Amino acid sequence: MSYYTVKEVQKILGISSSKAYQVIRQLNGELKAKGFITIAGKVSKKFFNERYYASDDDIKQAIG
Repeated sequence: MSYYTVKEVQKILGISSSKAYQVIRQLNGELKAKGFITIAGKVSKKFFNERYYASDDDIKQAIG
């Protein structure tokens, strides 16, 4: 399984680090509600891409 870090979420969404942490907390909260185990400060790439309707090409372009 692979994860995005705060810095990657920042680059992808073009937001501050505090906002990136907030996004990750929200997404991890949704996963916890579904019974999944999460890691603080990281979010599942698969779940992030689904929630933000992002394709692998979109992500590669944003991260560089």
